[in-house]
Amino acid sequence: MNILGALKITVKKGIDLKVCDAFSSDPYVVITSGSQKLKTRVIKNNCNPEWNDVLTLSVTDPDMPITLNVFDKDRFSRPDKMGDANVDIKSYIECMQMGIKDLPIGTAVKKIQPDESNCLDDESKVVWTGKGKMVQEMTLKLQNVEKGKIQIKIEWLDLPGCKGLPKLNS
Repeated sequence: MNILGALKITVKKGIDLKVCDAFSSDPYVVITSGSQKLKTRVIKNNCNPEWNDVLTLSVTDPDMPITLNVFDKDRFSRPDKMGDANVDIKSYIECMQMGIKDLPIGTAVKKIQPDESNCLDDESKVVWTGKGKMVQEMTLKLQNVEKGKIQIKIEWLDLPGCKGLPKLNS
């Protein structure tokens, strides 16, 4: 298995999540990609939880789908599903592959608009943070549920001994 690098996903917060228990929910997020499954901690009695949990996925294929599922933890029964979203990293990966060396810190390299192909709630920007690094913050609208959004931030990590992302042919 050829690992290209890692994707650091900061699950920041949930907004207006569905009430699954009497008056609230005990939400947590599960991110899956291929055989990898990562989980945030559970925030009790909160439909607007703030996790700020950092999860790291190994990336072998930048086209591999990344899915985010939100669940309500129940003590005596199976967790209730509170919605899901696909995390579209294609635009972010393309920006990383441009091989940009130096921009003013905070420069928006690309703006991504919400459409049918992504779960974005509003415009998302890939932002230059310096030293070859970029981040993308996004608010994802949860699918298969009446309401709810999740805010995340993604950042590429080059790992020692890994190939890294192939550069785009210019």
